[in-house]
Amino acid sequence: MNATERGIREQFPLWDQVINEPVPPRVDAVHAVVGCGTSVHIADSIATTLNEHGVMARAVPGNEWTCRRGSYIPLRIAAHVLALSRSGESTETVAAAKASRAAGLQVTAFTCAPGSALCAQGDRVMVAETHPEEGIVMTASASLMLLMGLRYAGVEVDATTTQAARTLLDAADPHLGELISGRSHFVFLGSGALYGVAREGALKLQEMSLSQTEAHHPLEYRHGPISLIDEKSLVIFLYHPDTAQEEALLARELMDKGARVLGLGGPGTVELPIASPAAVRPLICLPVLQLLGEYVARMRGLDTLAPRHLTKVVRIA
Repeated sequence: MNATERGIREQFPLWDQVINEPVPPRVDAVHAVVGCGTSVHIADSIATTLNEHGVMARAVPGNEWTCRRGSYIPLRIAAHVLALSRSGESTETVAAAKASRAAGLQVTAFTCAPGSALCAQGDRVMVAETHPEEGIVMTASASLMLLMGLRYAGVEVDATTTQAARTLLDAADPHLGELISGRSHFVFLGSGALYGVAREGALKLQEMSLSQTEAHHPLEYRHGPISLIDEKSLVIFLYHPDTAQEEALLARELMDKGARVLGLGGPGTVELPIASPAAVRPLICLPVLQLLGEYVARMRGLDTLAPRHLTKVVRIA
């Protein structure tokens, strides 16, 4: 077991150590949830959850917010900015927070690095301690920032959530090797707040194993992308309880076309039930997607501690 896998399997006690309880967001404030890479995918799930709890929000990549925030939220609106960065040093995210402060906007920072540059730009700072062995690939830190963001939105995340995630990971583990065998095309499907996590799963697998990946809203997949499905495809289906019936029909169609399907919360080649409510499912599913990336990398003989072309902190001179 390498350090990446240990970080994935040992993250759950870190969830239970997150004790910060943020002030609830103002329901009359529009939120821009800003990040880069993994963080902007996590931001997508957080923004969706904020909307579901009555707070207008959208996720925006860091440099896009710095350079053209008016393209995402009208400049006449004094948005509240949530800035996500594991290291607190990502150039684009720090610049977005700094530009926001210069424009008179309030910034709440979510990070795993107290005392970082992002913290210096935050009116409020939310910090969680990540796994000490976490390397370039974000695993526990991604889960922790998602956890803090869900709580910020008003979702109850407690020890039962942690146990549900641990149970799902343990249930998925014995099946992953068989599911990925002979597969080279990986599709992640999720709706609502699960879509951001589907995007993160696709990114995680791509950067860890140099594989062909994609992420879509489930029913959008029929509108073109399904043309790529064949006997080399594995679909990771993150079922939403509100639309599970129609999503199950799609899963059956994909299996009929030769794909294997990992059904997290619904039917598939391997079906793993999830009893938890929709609001916490993005967090519960995320560790399974992280472990999948490690297993595919191992199948391809790649070292996830040294992914190609990547660094732990993206700094732009």
